[in-house]
Amino acid sequence: MVLRRAVAECPKKVAGLVDLVNLPTALREFAGCRSQMSHLSFFLRVWSHIKEHNLQDPTNKNIVNCDEKLKTVLLGRSQVQLFELPMIVKLHFPKVPKS
Repeated sequence: MVLRRAVAECPKKVAGLVDLVNLPTALREFAGCRSQMSHLSFFLRVWSHIKEHNLQDPTNKNIVNCDEKLKTVLLGRSQVQLFELPMIVKLHFPKVPKS
């Protein structure tokens, strides 16, 4: 529901999240050998990987303990705070110049 409102109010910002981007090799392996993916769908793939493999710290759910596959995406870090996830994923998706 929030995404629909955002599309109506600022379509250029949302387009940056849903436009397909060519993925670097390291991200392709994480994304299941897909060559293109949107920023939003890649972030959802990271989040589902965290949930499927129970990578959240059991004592503090705000910390993600990275496995080897997730370390390739999260800059080699062994632990990441949840609020840092979007910022780190965003680094892999270059900003498109305004035209």
